[in-house]
Amino acid sequence: MPRSPLSKKQFEALSEFRYQLRRFLRFSEEAVKADGMTPLQYLLLLHIRGFPGRDWATVGELAERLQMQHHGVVALLTRCEEADLVQRKKSATDRREVEIRLTPLGKRQLERLAELHQAELQSLQATFQVADITAFNDKDRE
Repeated sequence: MPRSPLSKKQFEALSEFRYQLRRFLRFSEEAVKADGMTPLQYLLLLHIRGFPGRDWATVGELAERLQMQHHGVVALLTRCEEADLVQRKKSATDRREVEIRLTPLGKRQLERLAELHQAELQSLQATFQVADITAFNDKDRE
């Protein structure tokens, strides 16, 4: 069954979501650069600390979270390791696996930046609402 075209309201919801998302990402990029890091370095630290159920992640898990190729993540890890933000550690349970962990410096930088991001998200709370995506219900099509 062919789908009907999107309604004006649905285009507006998509546009508003992308606009607010881009505003937040621009804020993030500027805040991270002002702290002497690259946006990818910040995301790497965030995904390590925020990995579900533990405070470390593998290269493969980070590649998925960052939507990057494995070799790109390895290069990023090397730069972060040289900056003393992360460390690689052989897994105690599976010697084939390498655990990527934050260093004390990496934790401090991440916590400082995460607080800024949290404050920015709170300031956008009234306008940056994923709930507006409900405009995509099929019944709302014109």
